[in-house]
Amino acid sequence: MSLPIEPFVVADDRAVSGAAGTTGAPDYVVFLGRRRLVLARLRRNRAAMAALVLLVLLLVSAFLGPMTYSWITGASYTDYDVTEVLQPPSAEHWFGTTGIGGDVFAQTMRGLQKSLLIGFLVAVISTGLAAVVGAFAGYLGGWVDRVLMWAVDLLLVIPSFLVVAVLGRGLGEAGWPVLALLIALFAWMITARIVRGTTLSLREREFVLAARYSGVSAPGIVFRHLIPTMSSLLIIDATINVATAIIAESGLSYFGFGVRPPDVSLGTLIASGTQSAFTFPWLFLFPGGLLVLTTLAVSVLGDGLRDALDPGSTRRARR
Repeated sequence: MSLPIEPFVVADDRAVSGAAGTTGAPDYVVFLGRRRLVLARLRRNRAAMAALVLLVLLLVSAFLGPMTYSWITGASYTDYDVTEVLQPPSAEHWFGTTGIGGDVFAQTMRGLQKSLLIGFLVAVISTGLAAVVGAFAGYLGGWVDRVLMWAVDLLLVIPSFLVVAVLGRGLGEAGWPVLALLIALFAWMITARIVRGTTLSLREREFVLAARYSGVSAPGIVFRHLIPTMSSLLIIDATINVATAIIAESGLSYFGFGVRPPDVSLGTLIASGTQSAFTFPWLFLFPGGLLVLTTLAVSVLGDGLRDALDPGSTRRARR
């Protein structure tokens, strides 16, 4: 007589099922692919799922909210009505109006959209650059390592905020993409050093040696073996870079070195509402609150992704 076995999962791409026991309960093992296993771990993290839902809502609000709002109320972030100055939140103006009759909701959604675009663009550029530079420096060693690390050390001692602020004043018509590129160019060096150190410990591992002896080129080993192995580190770094870039852009825009009028970002809106934070609080609270919510959601989601991607995690996926 065979005993019924409780189902459990194994991180693999196969699926096997056994014959049913005498009690009628099937005896089986479910083999779960790594992607599904990561998703299963992520779903069990309530904080990460709540952050993911919040971030999706913020993205939808930022990119679809202005069009929907314009269709309902007829207002956009470029419209000004001098007869509706400093009006509190109402059915006509959901977040109230500014001192020159601008609609705060339309401007805040536009600012959130711009800040999110800059944050994600900076994260992609800076994390990708750090992964490539750090992995090649650690794997190749020698003069390549010395030259790349010398460049990293040089960039680390440059006052990045001042450089971006000075260069940002001359952006002119170049706009926010160049601002995102400038922020990204000074946001990858520390991660590159971490990636280099991790690569030094991985380059003598069996899977790297096997690829090398099989004739795989250095770029192939870096992009197909080393960087994917460090995916957990890179993903959490990317999420941190999103939050850091949003805060950096907001700070630059607050002091007038980032996004320029007539365009808006969360930083410019916070700057314009700071002086009226106590008398007309809706000018400051809505953009400031969205800035806090966005950076918090990205950070919590990054922690959840790190836990889900950690191969040493003791959690097991359940059906």
